[in-house]
Amino acid sequence: MALVIGTVVCAGSQSASAADEYAYDLVHSSVSFKARHLDISWIHGRFNEVEGKFSLDRETPSKSTFQLTIKADSIDTANKARDEHLRQPDYFDTKQFPTIEFKSTSTKAIDGGYEVTGDFTMHGKTKKIVLVLKGGKEHTFKDVKRVAFSTELALKRSDFGFDKKAIGPIGDEALIIIDCEGMRK
Repeated sequence: MALVIGTVVCAGSQSASAADEYAYDLVHSSVSFKARHLDISWIHGRFNEVEGKFSLDRETPSKSTFQLTIKADSIDTANKARDEHLRQPDYFDTKQFPTIEFKSTSTKAIDGGYEVTGDFTMHGKTKKIVLVLKGGKEHTFKDVKRVAFSTELALKRSDFGFDKKAIGPIGDEALIIIDCEGMRK
């Protein structure tokens, strides 16, 4: 099985002179995935341990930055035996590659959100990916400012060094779904 990324990206609102810093809110965010099983159904999962920090400069979006780190061994498909198998060398190899990471290299405003290009590292391989983040509306609740984004993208495990011959009954491509809320006081 395979999959995914983590990549999540959240952000915040702009102050007059600098980008605002937001922390990834694990309680109100998720990095999940689905991958084909035998090409007839879907296996669903998520990563339970994710952290990140984000800055958003609304006046100069190119100054905005996004970082995300996922603990690969926090994979959870609601099946303990499968999760243990996914942690082994023929899949995520979480002992050798304990994290999945995203770090932005450029950001631009688009209609309804942002396009964020960055380096995505999984299973020891780094590739450039582009995230289309939808959302960005700010909301203040109990003196905490929040901004949220959503994105979906497809990744091929074989592009990140997973052995094509060992992919087995779970498809090579996984759909990654990221819903992210950033918060700051």
